[in-house]
Amino acid sequence: MRTSRRDIQTVNSGRLEPELLQSLTALDKEGVVRRIWEKDWTVWKPADREISSRLGWLSSPSAAATIVPDLEAFVSSVRGLGLTRAVVLGMGGSSLAPEVYARLFDSGRGALELEILDTTEPATVAAAAARLDPEKTLFLVSSKSGTTAEVMALLSFFYDRVLGAFGAGHAGSRFVAITDPGTPLESLARERGFRRVFRGQPDIGGRYSALSVFGLLPAALKGIDLGRLLAPAQAMAASCRSESVVGNPGAMLGAVLGAAALKGMDKLTIFLPPRLKPLAGWLEQLVAESTGKEGRGIVPILEDRPGPPEGYGEDRLLVEIGPAREPASKPGHHALERSTLPLVRIPFEDPYDLGGHFFLWEFATAVAGRILAINPFDQPDVESTKKKTREVLASPAADLSSFVGGLRIGRPDLAESPYDAVTRFLASRRDGDYLAMLAFLPRGAAVDGLLSGLAASLRLKTGLSVSVGFGPRYLHSTGQLHKGDGNRGLFLMLVAAGLPMVGIPAVPGFPRPASDFGALFRAQARGDALALAERGRRVLTVELASPVEAGIASLSSFLL
Repeated sequence: MRTSRRDIQTVNSGRLEPELLQSLTALDKEGVVRRIWEKDWTVWKPADREISSRLGWLSSPSAAATIVPDLEAFVSSVRGLGLTRAVVLGMGGSSLAPEVYARLFDSGRGALELEILDTTEPATVAAAAARLDPEKTLFLVSSKSGTTAEVMALLSFFYDRVLGAFGAGHAGSRFVAITDPGTPLESLARERGFRRVFRGQPDIGGRYSALSVFGLLPAALKGIDLGRLLAPAQAMAASCRSESVVGNPGAMLGAVLGAAALKGMDKLTIFLPPRLKPLAGWLEQLVAESTGKEGRGIVPILEDRPGPPEGYGEDRLLVEIGPAREPASKPGHHALERSTLPLVRIPFEDPYDLGGHFFLWEFATAVAGRILAINPFDQPDVESTKKKTREVLASPAADLSSFVGGLRIGRPDLAESPYDAVTRFLASRRDGDYLAMLAFLPRGAAVDGLLSGLAASLRLKTGLSVSVGFGPRYLHSTGQLHKGDGNRGLFLMLVAAGLPMVGIPAVPGFPRPASDFGALFRAQARGDALALAERGRRVLTVELASPVEAGIASLSSFLL
């Protein structure tokens, strides 16, 4: 099947064609597109559990236009205050769309530089504190629930610093809250005199909030033309109203995603040109957290270092996003078209096309959820790691020795050598599995590059799809999939041994999840390892001594 239109082009449905035709026919026959727009929650489940209250994203492109004047007025009001930078303190849906805006667009004239801080890794927090001038920084504290532990820790840390610079009467002027109505964060922000509280829409879930105030306020501060951004989103929403699925880009993409997953092609392999790489994290959360549940799931895999067609297993669905005139990867990538794997190409020409892509993928994910018979708007397994983390923090003996499968590279006194442990772990793989590297490490260009190389080596050695996720960010993204799918994952957790002490100040009235960022960071790693093991997942935890770059290199040497 070859279906072409401006919004999406299915170049080759390959072996998926019978199943895709069946899904398209069923979607048309059952009036799924019409029912989605009518907000008929029975599209997904016979019982309304967190569905009808999560469909506000359907009207985001048009509803967003009504808040643009207020956002632009706020941006104007903070100009002239000497501010040079806006920093989002958020996790998951509150940080991933702003990160795309921050990295894909240049800052507008007179606008603020936009930065995202979504980690509890202590060295990263300390570096941000050393770099950010309280007098020139506006902090956007972003959390739908208003209780996100990482966000509250970061708020306590930076509020204490601003308090020291400005005093109690003026510290709040450097903070803005973005949260749903009635949350603890809203109350705290009003009590402390934050410059502004922006209230989100409760009927829009976090991962569907890119075109709401959670995404658009950071975009406006960056100097992005919101009207120009929303126009493609509105056009895409109009295209996604077509009741003929073949003529509906979102429904067509969703049909491909869902049909492929049902056939076992559940590794969504995404090829992006370098300048579009910021989109990967947002796509990863939307797809993985929405579909990874009830023993099913679509596993997003970003291919940093694409290989030859024969290197990809039969469980792959290939998606290439980028300008039609520019290959998304190395020369020779288009040889993939000659394989029997389904390949979808989606044009992305201009940064301002982003609004349309956000809505395209949101609609497609909702349609894929219908085909997979799951609720794409809940996240039932996310709480397990949070619970285990709290238990770890409450334990007086929270050291690495109680990590699941914990080992230290280079330790001579282990009964099993690191090489044997890694070999045994990889030998547990089965057909259709994937390998997830979960990195609780300081993030930087060197570590990113080494992990990308390690992922490529592991792919060649095992034949599996390999993903890389940095903690604690992935807990708010792929963490749901890891625990909710059909136990298809092998989880190689990499933990930094030497972490600096960076305290979380005890600010009266501010919730504090831990006394130190290092303790919180390690507790989140251990908590997730325990939560995965409790679900019967295969986990190996490796502690890397400082410098972690050397530890990654040592681990890579095992695979040669």
